[in-house]
Amino acid sequence: MRPTRVASHVAVCCGVALLVGCAKADTTADSTAIVAAPEGTTSATSGGAMAAAPIALADVAGNWKFRAVPTSGTDTSATEYTLTATGAADGWKITYANGTTVPVRVTASGDSLITVAGPFQSVRRKGVQVTTNGVFRRDGDRLVGTSVAHYVTKSADSVLTLRAEGTRAP
Repeated sequence: MRPTRVASHVAVCCGVALLVGCAKADTTADSTAIVAAPEGTTSATSGGAMAAAPIALADVAGNWKFRAVPTSGTDTSATEYTLTATGAADGWKITYANGTTVPVRVTASGDSLITVAGPFQSVRRKGVQVTTNGVFRRDGDRLVGTSVAHYVTKSADSVLTLRAEGTRAP
């Protein structure tokens, strides 16, 4: 290509990029997008998707049997525990099969439960302290989500991500 032709192509490309970058985004909201739904159900939006109903701590009060499995790596062994949930933010705890009981801090935000436990002696890694952070959502009669374990080691912090699922205990 001739230099003048290259320069004109570059100018056109830069002009298009400038126009796209400076274009005003449509930030107007459709006031009909949210339709009220009875408590405990989902509501339809204008896009056809279902919005999850907000979760309240009272909705999940009781005992839940959990099974958490690593999402990657060679260790696919499950960690099983019972989550005791109260109708308030205090009094939540995890009890492992070996009897270890750990208090849990919990927050409800939108359709999610956010949990933090620890630091405590890990049941997966002997002699190692761990803090777990979880995010769970209701899926019918189950709580499903992800728990991230942060292990305190002599080198950099070690992290394990687990897929966790709990069912209400009888």
